[in-house]
Amino acid sequence: MSRPADGMEAQRRYGALLAWGTRLGLGLLVLGFVLYMTGLVAAQMPIEQLPEYWSQPAPELLRRTGMHPGWGWAALLPKSDMLTLAAIGLLAGCSIACLLAVIPVFARAKERVLASVCVLEVLVLVLAASGVLTGAH
Repeated sequence: MSRPADGMEAQRRYGALLAWGTRLGLGLLVLGFVLYMTGLVAAQMPIEQLPEYWSQPAPELLRRTGMHPGWGWAALLPKSDMLTLAAIGLLAGCSIACLLAVIPVFARAKERVLASVCVLEVLVLVLAASGVLTGAH
């Protein structure tokens, strides 16, 4: 059984990484938005054309914008609107880094069940994000 200090260390480690990841993600989100709105960096979908795309079905939107489903946006990362997507991806993936960071804490405390749950959560999140299950990879 773990000592209370082990649980506190896991909480501190998870919380610290989550705080930094959230700050970084939000900073990138704001930066991407500013770059997109000001036009300082070119966009894949220019803001003045957005209303045309809002009513389009997803396959038509992808065709008209030259984008690909799944992780296809990553190839367009130099574009300001794709930087915003990257920030959203970072925010969504923060928990993976946090879970990976607490696995050694639980392993040292011989909390095999908690460490195993964290490993399984990471595997499920990575599998879901990979697009393998939906064919969008």
